[in-house]
Amino acid sequence: MKTAQILLSSAFSIITLMGVLSPVYAQKSPEKKELDTLSPVNSSTSELSISAGDRLIKEAAQAISSQNYPLAAKKLQDARQTYNQLSKLYQDLNTSFAGIDLRIADSLRQKALQTAQKRDEATYQLALVNRAQNKPELAVPLLVEIIKSQNPTRELGTKAYQQLFELGFVDTQFPRTTNSGSTK
Repeated sequence: MKTAQILLSSAFSIITLMGVLSPVYAQKSPEKKELDTLSPVNSSTSELSISAGDRLIKEAAQAISSQNYPLAAKKLQDARQTYNQLSKLYQDLNTSFAGIDLRIADSLRQKALQTAQKRDEATYQLALVNRAQNKPELAVPLLVEIIKSQNPTRELGTKAYQQLFELGFVDTQFPRTTNSGSTK
């Protein structure tokens, strides 16, 4: 008897779920109007948006200014994940549109680059927070990740390498300077 009740309850749940997911049912049911009104992903309330990552960066900056480094690290890690996911999704879409619609592909490529840059900036800030907490073992892999992504010749890559040098992880300065102060 109990198994019959469980099966019936499960079947009812599945039927209800199917009805809720059915577009026809959603259109006919007045109490399901929320399903008809979908908000865009780029809205300020979406967790999967550039503005969500930017909001996390601002919250991290506030935590840093009050020297709440554990909270700052959490916010920066969340921002990194958001930007990284966005960058990968935009890159995947770019690949799908390459050769089909260059205008869309270029727009998606630009968004992928923009979010990757923001990810690397959040990563750098997280490395600095780890350094401030005397956790070089957490900072070093992040700094190496930035150099791989940015290239050591770009500003953020150079700054990341400088941090590695200051930590003593690498022992050669970059860019090299001569005695006269010019770079080689």
